[in-house]
Amino acid sequence: MSFELTKAYLDQIRDDVADGRDAVVLEALNELHSADIAQVIDRLDLDEAVYMYRLLESEKAAEVLLELDEDTRESLLSSLTSREIAEDVLEHINSDDAADVMSELSEENQREVIALLNDDEQREDLQELMTYPEGTAGALMGKEMIQVRADWTVARAVVEMRRQAQEVEHVYTVYVVDKDDRLLGVLPLKDVLFSAESTRTLIKHIIDPDIEAVTADTDVEDVVKLMKKYDAVVLPVVDENQKLIGRITFDDVMDVMEEKASEDYQLASGISEDVDASDSPMVQVRARLPWLLIGLAGGLLSSQIIAEYEDVLKIDPTMAFFMPLIAATAGNVGVQSSAIVVQGLAGGTMDGVDLFSRLWRELRVAFVSAVVCSLLIFAVNFALQESQALSYTVSIALFSVIITASLFGTLIPLLLNRLDIDPALATGPFVTTLNDIFGLFTYFTLGHIMYNVLT
Repeated sequence: MSFELTKAYLDQIRDDVADGRDAVVLEALNELHSADIAQVIDRLDLDEAVYMYRLLESEKAAEVLLELDEDTRESLLSSLTSREIAEDVLEHINSDDAADVMSELSEENQREVIALLNDDEQREDLQELMTYPEGTAGALMGKEMIQVRADWTVARAVVEMRRQAQEVEHVYTVYVVDKDDRLLGVLPLKDVLFSAESTRTLIKHIIDPDIEAVTADTDVEDVVKLMKKYDAVVLPVVDENQKLIGRITFDDVMDVMEEKASEDYQLASGISEDVDASDSPMVQVRARLPWLLIGLAGGLLSSQIIAEYEDVLKIDPTMAFFMPLIAATAGNVGVQSSAIVVQGLAGGTMDGVDLFSRLWRELRVAFVSAVVCSLLIFAVNFALQESQALSYTVSIALFSVIITASLFGTLIPLLLNRLDIDPALATGPFVTTLNDIFGLFTYFTLGHIMYNVLT
């Protein structure tokens, strides 16, 4: 049964903490999953959170720490001593998680924590992981994995696998390496259990060489695409000499995908920084204001276009009724087109796609949509007995803005991607504002022409 955090439950926890009823609090926490405990702690103030956290045994506390909201985790870490972080946290979590925790500490605290680690191998692994730039496979990988030598027998490999498994929380794959630790393939556990003719069979005779690997400097987005393409739950990481140095699991990739999705959503909404509801007002203003100013500039430009064609509005004020229609349609079509392209770029389905073929496809879709919408609005104007000039103006303008907005929505994200700028920018206020301006300009220009010709 899933846990549901209610106000009553939270109030009871707060009362128990305030009264020092440790046994009662522990009894309640022991019934919960680490993620549920983290959910509770995230809702407490810092003093309450620290108090509850210190009640947990080290292994459980370390698991909870990883599940906490980033801001809560940073605050909680600041309340722990370097020794507590080294002995009660890092010794109970995987190397990739340990590297993430270390990245949230100051450089001085990092040095203190590393010096307090008792395990030399753990210290070396952690120092190595901290050298990889953020956004690379090296920064995402963990060092815990099971590997066997190709020249070992099945019997020896099983013994080594059992020994190594004690240090690995989840066994996804057994890697096969040569004497220099170069990756050769994977060991199918099914063959070890059922197919090997003898325990004296050499691993090299049952190895599966068909394996995908990435290097430590591979971009995490490429890692995501590769795992998605091959439905892999784990990917090995090798150095330039094909030496096995780590592995990336699907849960690490899920975290990256979640972060990327959140980032793209914020960019598409006109938020230039990664912010959440708990951030200070100044941080949120800094992230949101730039695109609001861009939208403001676009609005001023649109108003200037309207002012420039004031004479047309004087001839037929009814034209003003269709301005929101033109602007909204242009913005909506642009966002639709850009969203499809951005999604394709993110998912890798646009890789290798010719630019002109993509434009041609989008143009065909836009043409059909433009014909349907323009004929529909012409029929509506005809039924309302609007003037001939207005009917032609609105219909032709609507047709034009749908075509141009589709092209803008396709070209802009592709151009941004070529310039190594996140194309998600194109799905937000940028494209909407651009299409609004162009749509109104087209509308009034056509109106000026039509009313001069037909009246």
